[in-house]
Amino acid sequence: MKLFKKILLVAAAAIILLLGYFVLKRGYTFFMKRAYPLHYTQIVAKEAAANQLDPALVYSVMKAESNFDPNAQSHAGAIGLMQMTPDTFEWVQTKLKSDTKYSNIDLYTPEVNIRYGCKLLSLLFERYSEKATALSAYNAGIGTVNNWLKNPDISKDGAVLEYIPYEETRNYVDAVLKNYVNYRKLYQFNNKGEMIDD
Repeated sequence: MKLFKKILLVAAAAIILLLGYFVLKRGYTFFMKRAYPLHYTQIVAKEAAANQLDPALVYSVMKAESNFDPNAQSHAGAIGLMQMTPDTFEWVQTKLKSDTKYSNIDLYTPEVNIRYGCKLLSLLFERYSEKATALSAYNAGIGTVNNWLKNPDISKDGAVLEYIPYEETRNYVDAVLKNYVNYRKLYQFNNKGEMIDD
């Protein structure tokens, strides 16, 4: 009888532990999805697919740049969800053939900002083989990063940055890459950039 009671207690403890694990896991996932949300999903899916980008990366950049605030504006004059400067916006418009000519005010429109932000990311990933280098160029500019890559103290091979000289850019790249790890853990996307329900 004592052995039976012990077996029952062990079984009950195991069930309680198992239930606790699932409750904690579900709570953790709920909390993390609140911290790393998906906004503008239809636009992100469309533009990520059109530019052959991982949607998780697009969300990671938006979270780091504006925390999904379409009205965000930086001290450097970058605007909107993906924080594009008017000069960069002008340049990307020459790369993305469109019948519509947009003005700076259009950067506050999520569809426009995400479309051109994704195009910029795509251009940078075509130019730079390393994710951290491309993200550095998104933050500090192509000219700055090209100069870093020419400096043997910063880049031994002209492709990989041994370190990022600007603290702001270093922190930005770290934030985007951390976001990216979390978005990849939390969500799965199909080849159309749409989220796969789990």
